[in-house]
This record gives sequence, C-alpha cells and structure tokens, in this order.
Amino acid sequence: MLADSIVVLDFETTGLSPDQGDRAIEIGAVKLENGVITDRFQALMNPGRRINSFIENYTGINNRMLAVAQPCAAVMTNFADFIGNSNLLAHNASFDSRFLTAEFARIGRQVLGEFTCSLLVSRRIYLDAPNHKLGTLIHYKNIAVDGDFHRALFDAEMTAELWLVMLSDIRARYGLDNIPFSLIKRLAKTPKAQVVKLLTSYVTKVT
Repeated sequence: MLADSIVVLDFETTGLSPDQGDRAIEIGAVKLENGVITDRFQALMNPGRRINSFIENYTGINNRMLAVAQPCAAVMTNFADFIGNSNLLAHNASFDSRFLTAEFARIGRQVLGEFTCSLLVSRRIYLDAPNHKLGTLIHYKNIAVDGDFHRALFDAEMTAELWLVMLSDIRARYGLDNIPFSLIKRLAKTPKAQVVKLLTSYVTKVT
C-alpha cells in the first residue's frame, strides 16, 4: 500500500478523551487514491447529551444542530463502511484514533487499517517550521485556504492537501518515486537525527 492511497479523517468531539466519557459530534474524511481525492464523508452526530459553550464556540457546532443529527451509532456504522480496510491518517492521530476506536467499539466494529500521523511526520521533515499545528503548516507551505478550521471535513481536506505536499517534498528530497505506507509509519517514529539515514538507506535498498 502506498502512502498517497489513504483515508484522511478528522473528528470534532465533546472533549479531549473518550476515556473520560467524551464523544464524537462530527466526522469528516476524504479518500485519497494515488494522490487524488476520490470521495468525501461528512456527518454531524448526536452524542445523546448537550455540548458546552466552549465546544460550541470552538467548532461552530451548536446543540440545535446536534439535536436533529443522526445518533453516533448510525453515523459510525456508515463511516465504517466508507473506510473499509483503508489505511488512515490524521493530524495528531493519537487523538482521532482513540475516538475512532472508542466509537467503533460501541457498535461492535473494529478499525481494520493502520494509522499514521501527519503531525509526527511534519516534525521530522519540516524542522524549521514555526510549529507543527495544522494551520501553521498550511501557511508555511503556502497552501490555499478557503473555509474554516475546526470543522471536520475542512480539517480533513486541509490535512490531505498538506499530506500530498509532504509526500512530494520527501520524493523530491530523496529521489523516491513511490512512498510505501510502511515507510511513513517508520518515519513517524524515527528520531529526528536518524531521518536522513532511514530515507537514504531505503532509497539505496530499492534502487
């Protein structure tokens, strides 16, 4: 599997941790196939309780919107069908993967693909970026913005755009034609000082 054929996703939630009882309130995702967005998924979901004013202000999602949304179980069942066994990507994937796993567990589904994290990868290839927040990196790489951050589909689309630029930069820097997902997973966990060694040794092995 290549790193440019992947589902990029983003959750908006009631709080920071499903372990503390927090729930998803919106899911957005884009499907990349050979570096092209081929499908999108977006849905609000009703967690069965009201959200607080901080979350309303942060996301622009309010309780009136959630009151008429489908329950989390219905949305996540549809989303499980959407992603199938695709590999997955999120910016700060530890957050999104925890919510995905928790919401799937509630409906008896499992995450079939593997996760990687554009935040961790960006820390290894963009060492001189001011920071590695999604909005900062979008500006750093001069990617056009037409929408509002902190809504799930827009954040997923922006993460996908950033991801394709990141892969292009890695290809150009190291002379790689195709970047396997497995290599990106290793890169995300490699100490910064060892990144050049990892990628150059991979290029040597495949050429």
